[in-house]
Amino acid sequence: MEEVERDSRDSRDETPAILGKHRQEVERSLSKALSLHNPDLHTMLQYHLGLGDEHGNPTVSNQGKGLRSSLCMFACEAVGGLSETALSAAVSIELVHNFTLIHDDIQDGDMERHHRPTLWATWGTPKALQAGNVMRTLADLGIQQLSSHQVAPEVVAMCSKLLTSAYLETVEGQYLDLDFEGRTDISTSNYLDMISRKTGALIRCSMQLGALTGNSDAKTVQALTKCGRYLGAVFQIRDDYLGMWGDEEETGKAVGNDLRRKKNSLPLVYALEQAGTMEKEQLQSIYAKEQVEDSDLVSTLALLADLGTPEYLQGLAHDHAVHALEALDGIELVPGAKQEFQELVEFLLTRQR
Repeated sequence: MEEVERDSRDSRDETPAILGKHRQEVERSLSKALSLHNPDLHTMLQYHLGLGDEHGNPTVSNQGKGLRSSLCMFACEAVGGLSETALSAAVSIELVHNFTLIHDDIQDGDMERHHRPTLWATWGTPKALQAGNVMRTLADLGIQQLSSHQVAPEVVAMCSKLLTSAYLETVEGQYLDLDFEGRTDISTSNYLDMISRKTGALIRCSMQLGALTGNSDAKTVQALTKCGRYLGAVFQIRDDYLGMWGDEEETGKAVGNDLRRKKNSLPLVYALEQAGTMEKEQLQSIYAKEQVEDSDLVSTLALLADLGTPEYLQGLAHDHAVHALEALDGIELVPGAKQEFQELVEFLLTRQR
């Protein structure tokens, strides 16, 4: 297995092939999946997905990376299946992911996503909650469309069960994340377990469903599932890194954004574990404040650096990336698939937004 690059300008600047290959196909299918009798709900869902404005007019796509749907399509093709076979699963995963984002924005009080007002900030919390519930229900219905692509009934049933289980894990993870807020007794083990649910479950499920719909054997499905589990950790650990040390021009968020919001992310959890008594008291006093000042930000970032926190996060993400690639050893994938996946891993390790 080739070593994963810790830093590569090419992987940082170029979107890997996996994320662009089926993007337009998935977006068209997402738009079709939003067929609703209520035009206002339809407008809200199109808006959240970045496919329309607040008046219902089509816009140039303003979606995120489409990581989960892309992984689903990739996994299907990688095991020798046809991408269209997995399309319904990919769309359903994207719908579930966006259902969680709608609710996350409400819970976190986020006013913007992708440089636009969030759904609740535009239509209000009650309507946004219902729109999120509709998004999730459409995913449940959409996964049943796998049968129209000659996917065996027992496989469709299994995919439906796996998707439901994955978004239950996601909701459990979000609950834990909320429960951790304001606490300073969370261990790195606790935190990594939480992100394996909140972020990792759907990424794992994406590769699992793709492999299943590609008519793969049990060993290969298991390997891709394991791979997805590690990849989910890579994605979230890098997200936590950017939440503390990300470039404002790239992320659209100020340096130390997670600290300003007093979010209990991995840098703080690790630092509190490593800190001595005085350092721990300093961190706890800052998080106890009603508002984090600029001077607090400077001193905390310096303390995190002294404790080796940035290096810890980068090393941890790298280790999980290596495990993700190792999970694919010993299984047969179509030519070029492993190289494409390695390019994606390197991109996720060094992404700036």
